[in-house]
Amino acid sequence: MSFGRNPHVAKAEAAEQKAGNAGDAHSRERAWREAAHLWDRAAERETDARRGAEHTAQAEAARAKADAPPDEGPDARAKALRDLVSKLGNPPTWN
Repeated sequence: MSFGRNPHVAKAEAAEQKAGNAGDAHSRERAWREAAHLWDRAAERETDARRGAEHTAQAEAARAKADAPPDEGPDARAKALRDLVSKLGNPPTWN
């Protein structure tokens, strides 16, 4: 354990990453709500008022993402992949 650091910040960031990688809408929503809870805990433990306000704002944003409909799906992922391939151009052929 590191001294002087708020352990809930790292946990909240991990929960946000988990929400981004969630496979279905229920898992995604649950992970965002867990992230919001952890941001609230981080805000409670914070001694700096500015950082506490930032953590509170991140908790509210996580709750908003949990309530929002999922924007990712197979079609969105396929479109993102096509966009990436078009940005990279044609890959060289290996003959």
